[in-house]
Amino acid sequence: SIDSTSIEVKGDITFSDYFEIEGITSSHIANGEELHTLGGAHSITYPIIKAFHKHYPKLDILQIDAHCDLYDESEGDKYSHACPFARIMENGLAARLVQVGIRTLNPHQQAQAEKFGVEIHQMKDLDLSNIRKFDNPLYISLDMDGFDPAYAPGVSHHEPGGLSSREVISLIQNLDAEVVGADIVEYNPNRDFQNMTAFLAAKMLKELLAKLLKPH
Repeated sequence: SIDSTSIEVKGDITFSDYFEIEGITSSHIANGEELHTLGGAHSITYPIIKAFHKHYPKLDILQIDAHCDLYDESEGDKYSHACPFARIMENGLAARLVQVGIRTLNPHQQAQAEKFGVEIHQMKDLDLSNIRKFDNPLYISLDMDGFDPAYAPGVSHHEPGGLSSREVISLIQNLDAEVVGADIVEYNPNRDFQNMTAFLAAKMLKELLAKLLKPH
């Protein structure tokens, strides 16, 4: 169970500039408490990780996603939702990036992954037992399209052949890591069906909070 008295809801973040996310995030974690952020597009993860890097100079990231999000740019935008992990890795903000659930790997992103030393666990040869141990403080970034659309239809980019809800829950529950932060991103209510994705996101929030609140 989770003690609600140990959880503080900060409310919606309002900002006029994308780069303000870093400062707002940094102010929230300055007292050493763990932070869970709800998105929003996956683009928010880059400035969030910039803030975490100040407090955790050696940080590991577990990214659960259908896409690598390693494009150098997307439609001329280097800060697009398709690019956050390229920015994170080129700026040395993560000691280790592990991507799980990938099923859209193309030559450019493969080259980017090799360049940055990203560990990719594609769906076609996934073995979750190989993804448990993280030696550094861990940040978890959960893109809802990492799930198969059968479990999470409320996303903008449907990619068949994804993770089941049980697989992701088991992955998170069995992590051997000090989880210090997390986000859930890319929920699109306009494409949801009977709130299936919303309820799944809420379930994942509880699972991630349980990891965040676990004594280190």
